[in-house]
Amino acid sequence: MFKNKSTQRNGFAIDTLIGPDVVIRGDLEFSGGLYVEGRIIGKVTSADGKPASLVLAEQGSVEGEIHAPVVIINGTLTGDVHASERIELAQKARVEGNVHYTVVEMSAGAQLTGRLVHAQSQTRALPAPEAAQVVDEELAAAAAKA
Repeated sequence: MFKNKSTQRNGFAIDTLIGPDVVIRGDLEFSGGLYVEGRIIGKVTSADGKPASLVLAEQGSVEGEIHAPVVIINGTLTGDVHASERIELAQKARVEGNVHYTVVEMSAGAQLTGRLVHAQSQTRALPAPEAAQVVDEELAAAAAKA
């Protein structure tokens, strides 16, 4: 009766479809292709070690964080998004939160109220304030000797 094959929607492989009249309240973990036309109130996370992509359709919305390798947004997101591979903000995207990305594509018309944060810049550590002060003092001492 049921086939274990994903379908296509707008050119994307879909394993799970959240229809336009569906509202999910709570956290959601998924793998494969997730296509959201409805509303999710909670955190959306992809399963560790499995390929996953999330497509938020124009009429879809998420109120909460998104963590997935590939994220395509054309709807409304209120919360931060963490895309470990790539994120696409399509023309009708409305994002109110920070976008953590490795690769980003943003179409004309997309709106972002928040920051774009590159994943590699998160791993770079800044020196502790005490260490910076020691360096400044050493530089001042060296300049005084000269």
